[in-house]
Amino acid sequence: MSQTPIVQIQNLKKKIGNKTIIHGLTFDIYKGEVFGFLGPNGAGKTTTIRMMVGLMGITEGKVLIKGNDISKNFKEAISHIGAIVENPEMYKFLSGYKNLIHYSRMVKGVTKERIKEVVKLVGLEDAIHNKVKTYSLGMRQRLGIAQALLHSPSVLILDEPTNGLDPAGIREIRHYLRKLAQEEGLAVIVSSHLLAEMELMCDRIGILQNGQLIGVQNITEFVSGEEQKTVRFHVEPVEKAQRIFAAKLNDGVITTGEDYIDVLMEKEAIPDIVIDLVEEGIKIYGISEMTKTLEEKFLEVTGGKQVG
Repeated sequence: MSQTPIVQIQNLKKKIGNKTIIHGLTFDIYKGEVFGFLGPNGAGKTTTIRMMVGLMGITEGKVLIKGNDISKNFKEAISHIGAIVENPEMYKFLSGYKNLIHYSRMVKGVTKERIKEVVKLVGLEDAIHNKVKTYSLGMRQRLGIAQALLHSPSVLILDEPTNGLDPAGIREIRHYLRKLAQEEGLAVIVSSHLLAEMELMCDRIGILQNGQLIGVQNITEFVSGEEQKTVRFHVEPVEKAQRIFAAKLNDGVITTGEDYIDVLMEKEAIPDIVIDLVEEGIKIYGISEMTKTLEEKFLEVTGGKQVG
């Protein structure tokens, strides 16, 4: 991932009347990464995206796209952005190809070769000459992405790109967004309420709550970054093993099931515990680390607020 930020958000604020909607957001986004916005309903995800693409005025702070201020140098800044803020709107009675031709007339420098290139990029070669009314929702989303990519932007911004899609469609969009970031070097920015998909799709996430940025973290570090892990021991007999854990770990959190014990502990302590269990005649059938899902971590850091 490039070390030079392609998008810089600096102390971004939005007020409507006397109410502050967005409270001083600051973070960077880099070329070649998929960056996700997560937050409960009303957290400010769409408001932030609207300010980033110039659809809503900025009360205070800056949005810089490749060093260009979206407020002061809109034309240059927006030329580097492709975006779908709402559902992509297409002429359903035209083919996908004619929709792209129509849009290309509004943008300078888009050739038929470029149209062919983006059609291949989003995997619509076999359907591009069919009328859009025959497209599935996933195909329409991909056509919308193709439209957003026509002018070769450096940043692709998508608000809820998988909304309304079935599992196959979600998987398709996830595949193409990862491909765009990795192979084309775009900075891809998405917002979504589908936590499991964000976990699979994104490199980093920014968590918003009540218009405030709780944090920006790498997905892997966010989900499993604690020093102590919950480790599941499948053992027999459970009762005897529990007494050993209680004696060895003192204040360790221990949860038991019918044939297992979950223990919050440091990874380095596992070998010593195994030795103690074996010496006491405990049968060990398996040991595994219980990694928290993105949803569990999200609810933890937001105090149980649901995503939306």
